[in-house]
Amino acid sequence: MHYHRIPHSSLEISQLGLGTMTFGEQNSEADAHAQLDYAVSQGINLIDVAEMYPVPPRPETQGLTETYVGNWLAKRGNREKLIVASKVSGPSRNNDNAIRPNQVLDRKNIREALDTSLKRLQTDYLDLYQVHWPQRPTNCFGKLGYTWTDTTPPVTLLETLEALAECQRAGKIRYIGVSNETAFGVMRYLHLAEKHDLPRIVTIQNPYSLVNRSFEVGLAEVSQYEGVELLAYSCLAFGVLTGKYLNGAQPAGARNTLFSRFTRYSGEQTQKAVAAYVEIAKRHGLDPAQMALAFVRQQAFVASTLLGATTLEQLKTNVESLNVTLSEEVLAELEAVHQVYTYPAP
Repeated sequence: MHYHRIPHSSLEISQLGLGTMTFGEQNSEADAHAQLDYAVSQGINLIDVAEMYPVPPRPETQGLTETYVGNWLAKRGNREKLIVASKVSGPSRNNDNAIRPNQVLDRKNIREALDTSLKRLQTDYLDLYQVHWPQRPTNCFGKLGYTWTDTTPPVTLLETLEALAECQRAGKIRYIGVSNETAFGVMRYLHLAEKHDLPRIVTIQNPYSLVNRSFEVGLAEVSQYEGVELLAYSCLAFGVLTGKYLNGAQPAGARNTLFSRFTRYSGEQTQKAVAAYVEIAKRHGLDPAQMALAFVRQQAFVASTLLGATTLEQLKTNVESLNVTLSEEVLAELEAVHQVYTYPAP
């Protein structure tokens, strides 16, 4: 395992990180602890959770992911060796993910969310605390085009950043990050931090995969020149890039089989792109999932590739992608497919 220093921080994170959003829904606590044990044994030190998890969000399960991870941390006694990251939910997008009344990114909500997360995780601090999605309506969660709006967000980015700064000064978080954010949002956070002497955001957690390379349009340049690097999630596009859903297949127990709401990667263009990518993998003797993960890992703007698995065997296969380095020939073939199916799944 290689480790990478996040710019503008002292965080040394593993090239692969463990995503946990299935803990508490598709994965039991025993499953979760087995995955955590294996991940750490392989050198993974980044554990990413969120107050909203597991997904799909339900009031009955909300917070279980952090509880499972917290119980594991307490049993293993290895907190100081790990980079634990969590997220505060943005404004409720529908009734499914409302955690608090008037759920906005202000001082009250951020303070309450953080204190509750710390309690569930059984720790005094987080290494990285991220805004899960923006306060303002913008193009994220499967939306590429920005829609002009006259709506004024009830909470400004400055108010959110000031609230996070207060939590940092209290010693409850070490560093701040954003998630599902745009180039405008990142640059605005950086401007406000410089102008008002507030903490700088150090990471962005956005989707990035062979079927969703929208990060390259504006955010990759921001990453290079401002040092806000990517914690890439959904790198297998909810498992679609394994090829297991091709030709209408619905594998038993798979996420897209169990939950009909996950349609982001099921469009016709995505299926055609996936079929082409899987064919490249077969032609070069590569596992499609490992090829897809290696592609993400090899991007200069990616600080860590988050792995999400529902079985330990899947996790092992994904971790073994570290042993795969894509040749120039394979990269050229992947790029040729990308030129045909440029943004099949935003």
